[in-house]
Amino acid sequence: MSDWTRRTALEIADALAAGEATSEEVVTAHLDRIAAVDGPVHAFLHVDADGALAEARAVDAERKAGAELPRLAGVPIAVKDVLVTRGLPTTAGSRILEGWVPPYDGTATRRLRAARMPILGKTNMDEFAMGSSTEHSGYGPTHNPWDLDRIPGGSGGGSAAALAAFEAPLAIGSDTGGSIRQPAAVTGTVGVKPTYGGVSRYGVIALASSLDQLGPCARTVEDAALLHEVIGGHDPMDATSLDEPVPPVVDAARRGREDGLKGVKVAVVKELGGEGYQEGVAQRFAESLDHLRAAGAEVVEVSCPSFAYALAAYYLILPSEASSNLAKYDSVRFGLRVDDGGSTVERVMAATRAAGFGDEVKRRVILGTYALSAGYYDAYYGSAQKVRTLIQRDFAAAFASADVLVSPTCPTTAFKLGEQLDDPLTMYLNDVATIPANLAGVPGMSLPAGLAPENGLPVGFQILAPARADDRLYRVGAALEAALDAKRGGPVLAGVPDLEGAK
Repeated sequence: MSDWTRRTALEIADALAAGEATSEEVVTAHLDRIAAVDGPVHAFLHVDADGALAEARAVDAERKAGAELPRLAGVPIAVKDVLVTRGLPTTAGSRILEGWVPPYDGTATRRLRAARMPILGKTNMDEFAMGSSTEHSGYGPTHNPWDLDRIPGGSGGGSAAALAAFEAPLAIGSDTGGSIRQPAAVTGTVGVKPTYGGVSRYGVIALASSLDQLGPCARTVEDAALLHEVIGGHDPMDATSLDEPVPPVVDAARRGREDGLKGVKVAVVKELGGEGYQEGVAQRFAESLDHLRAAGAEVVEVSCPSFAYALAAYYLILPSEASSNLAKYDSVRFGLRVDDGGSTVERVMAATRAAGFGDEVKRRVILGTYALSAGYYDAYYGSAQKVRTLIQRDFAAAFASADVLVSPTCPTTAFKLGEQLDDPLTMYLNDVATIPANLAGVPGMSLPAGLAPENGLPVGFQILAPARADDRLYRVGAALEAALDAKRGGPVLAGVPDLEGAK
């Protein structure tokens, strides 16, 4: 195969190490692919061709000189625009940060550079990660490579679409309530939300600090594991960072693919299915359970009754934290400044936020400010935190009787652009299955379960594990991926339409 854009990150890494290709050739192939198809997809907000090629050439020179290099050295990557990157524009998808070029790297960016991975550019996202469709970007929506009239999920639709369009072999995402896993589900890719604190948040533009988590996005489970090992681990710059080693995720993925799941107990969450789930989603989920059984797993059902209140609790906690985190964009300290001729700071602030923030950001900031206001704090925010505790207890009880929990990643396949844009409550329901993991801080993975028979669009299968047991995701995910690939004769992404020449 000569098309490097169709290879997995592991295949590229092995080819580079064996001298079968140079990093410059691989990076050039991906830059050419971006130039050819990203117009209609709009996965990227900024492409750093010069920087990526310079790093690729440096890696090639060191490899030629016999230097010992990291496993993924020379493998290109795309980065969600929520992570600061020194010398590259970072906007979090918002006009209020348009043109800002950070003077420093976030910890995850530093680790990518230390791993010698050329950064192709920054990917599109819902503004400040608020959304489930990437339609709320201040720079226009991203389109799903499977059907350019449909959404790629959100808030990290740009990273997921870049993978599905073969514009990058790996990407970084962030997950506050499903923003890695839901885009992965609707684009037929793999997305992982690590345990809270497992990947440093230093240098991540904050949405909701108790929920945000960076994680790997890839086209295979093993590729995601390789990237997880690069970006994970303790960071003294992040007070919430776990001071312990990264779980053995790469070994776990290999074990799952080669040895199966004998002795593993998998529990289906009763509350994350049933009414409201698309027929094709339920069908592919049931088939995936059969594959897990065939791989040796025991499949049972558990009930987590507090999960029914997770969506309501989340949409009080997240807006409350967002209203606090976004208060700094006041025309004085950070971001855009719009002077409408007013004589007071308040008038300039109002004009700046009116021009710089989109409708969804304004909606959530207003909701969060209200929930935190005097007289309402205990009734709303305080009550939501109590529900969060109940959800954590439900997880603890479920994991006492099972190794992992599973569900569909989201209730439906990708909906059409504009279909839910004026209906925020329906939009919020897309995250009903992913939100509980963020409230509890446990890790989760979405991987492709196949295509829905009624529309031929990808369906996601979600795996949840106890905190600090991220390796269980990779073992179960790799075993399921192997079974599904064997059944369909190859990866689901082989069915992505040819985007060359698309308008």
